[in-house]
Amino acid sequence: MKLSDFKYNLPKTSIAKYPVSPRDKSKLMVLNRETQEIGNKVFTDIVDYMKKGDVLVLNETRVFQARLYGKKEKTNAKIEVFLLRELNAEECIWDVIVDPARKVRIGNKIYFNDKLWCEVIDNTTSRGRTVRFNQPGNVYKSVEKIGLTPLPPYIKREPELSDKENYQTVYAKIDGAVAAPTAGLHFTLKLLQKIEKKGIEIVPVVLHIGLGTFRPVEVEDLTKHKMDSEFYEITPDSAEKINKAILSKHNVFVVGTSTCRALETSVTAEGFIKASRGWTDKFIYPPYEFKIASKLITNFHTAESTLLMLICAFAGTEFAMKAYKKALKENFRFLSYGDAMLIL
Repeated sequence: MKLSDFKYNLPKTSIAKYPVSPRDKSKLMVLNRETQEIGNKVFTDIVDYMKKGDVLVLNETRVFQARLYGKKEKTNAKIEVFLLRELNAEECIWDVIVDPARKVRIGNKIYFNDKLWCEVIDNTTSRGRTVRFNQPGNVYKSVEKIGLTPLPPYIKREPELSDKENYQTVYAKIDGAVAAPTAGLHFTLKLLQKIEKKGIEIVPVVLHIGLGTFRPVEVEDLTKHKMDSEFYEITPDSAEKINKAILSKHNVFVVGTSTCRALETSVTAEGFIKASRGWTDKFIYPPYEFKIASKLITNFHTAESTLLMLICAFAGTEFAMKAYKKALKENFRFLSYGDAMLIL
């Protein structure tokens, strides 16, 4: 497969700037791989496709308020500091991106308020820096009050207060993501209760989505593309529940590409899940044989993105691209705040 195989034209008017309210009333396009049929539903209908004994695997990562604005000591120059990942919790050391980068050098201190500041201790890339925060303990807690929601670059507006809740799944628990697992944004607590009531086990995993999710693929030959590494964790309890469903021939419904990558990273030779934690740079593109996911819930993704490539690997490239064409024609809303797709 080549990069150009995943090209399509996405008009700006199809990019959702705000989510549907309530969140579970977004449109749901249903793709049946067996019959090659495409149907249109509402997201709440998703429960109709699940049976007792199935499992619903979702990503419990939590988006933190990663975008900070501070002032450089002495000059008072305004600096944006975008937190990427925590490198050392004890010493409060983080990987960040700074803007304007030319003004930020090793040894500089950036003040966010009278309590929180950081010192630049290393350069990583042209805009990347390693910083040490002054606050021992939980930096996530400190930035929650003063940071802004890290909306995706294609949502061309400033973050609003409502985004703090909207750009977060209702089941988000563990701080660490700078981008939401968007397929999960459609679930409400009420819908999750309805799913559980039907006898479907809800199973959490974690994959902290990084900025690499928005990084364009720059090589035509996909075998030469390298994914950014992201932290993931699958607990023994979650692994056991997924394996039980596989053994009893029940469906594993996977919510989102991030969840899918975490699961496919942790597969045993026999096709089961093993409990594990660490970093994954797994890149899934056609042709690929999925070992764990039997059904996939996802959003509509940008052209030539690694997310779209995973969808094409799961649904079949021709079928997936046909569905995208239909979605554009029928005014489906695309990207993070957009509508959903269920691939059976």
